[in-house]
Amino acid sequence: MQGSGEGPSAVESFADLIAAEGLPASYSATIETHWRPLAACIAARAAAQGGPLIVGVSGSQGSGKSTLCRMLEVLLREEHGLHAATLSLDDLYLTRAQRGDLASTVHPLFATRGVPGTHDVALGVSVIEAVRTRRPGLTLPRFDKARDDRAPDADWPVIAAPLDVLLFEGWCVGARPQSGADLVRPVNRLEADEDADGAWRAHVNAALAGPYRALFEAPDMLVMLQAPGFETVLGWRQLQEAKLRERTGLGMSNVQVARFVMHYERLSRHLLADLPGRADCVIALGEDHAVVSMDLAGPVSSAEPEAPARLRP
Repeated sequence: MQGSGEGPSAVESFADLIAAEGLPASYSATIETHWRPLAACIAARAAAQGGPLIVGVSGSQGSGKSTLCRMLEVLLREEHGLHAATLSLDDLYLTRAQRGDLASTVHPLFATRGVPGTHDVALGVSVIEAVRTRRPGLTLPRFDKARDDRAPDADWPVIAAPLDVLLFEGWCVGARPQSGADLVRPVNRLEADEDADGAWRAHVNAALAGPYRALFEAPDMLVMLQAPGFETVLGWRQLQEAKLRERTGLGMSNVQVARFVMHYERLSRHLLADLPGRADCVIALGEDHAVVSMDLAGPVSSAEPEAPARLRP
């Protein structure tokens, strides 16, 4: 898997990926204009660090995090000779039984996976530590969304060679806790009707201030896929579910998605306001998912140690 010129060419790999993801042919321009410079920046950071690089990729639901990570894996392998893999925050969910206990003992809203408090933080930290120390026989966790439970350990992929880059993607990667004052007013009907006393959102916030700090502060570099606004996220998430229904016959209805997304609204809005000032790379997206601009701080190549770039299509 380490890039050495073996395997399919980047062009063939990208053509396969674009087809598999159902992306328009024009997406190749996005790869050339945006993802290739981003991969070069990541490679330069990895070279400067002299050890495995952890790259956080944060973005609201439906923003294209998984697709971006797949493209970066190919670019890093084929053009920079780096072994990269992706760890998804979604694969760190607590088991169904554990979340059931959380819903019974803390708040019923924790029956729905997604928000801080519903992940196995210690598992995520251990994976990142294994990457940093180049521990052999690394396995990456997997969560089976069809079963709404963690996949058996035997189904977790084994990474044979040490990683140079771990892409850690998730909708709230990099989130920081809100102030107590910000928690008082509900942001939507779900919070008003089902969390009137604020116990659920307070627990989520406490998780961010506590155990999640070690996980979300672990990345050496942070990339943000920035939605135009939270209102766009609902449409993106409904589109994801429509594709899932078409592919598998399973998936939520638009009404179910609308309620589901309310669980994420508070933190999504908070991230849209807070993260752009802290991220190393902010990729602004249009409502059609097209890249509007990319603010890339830091080196674009090892020959340009302080070369920020603002790229537009």
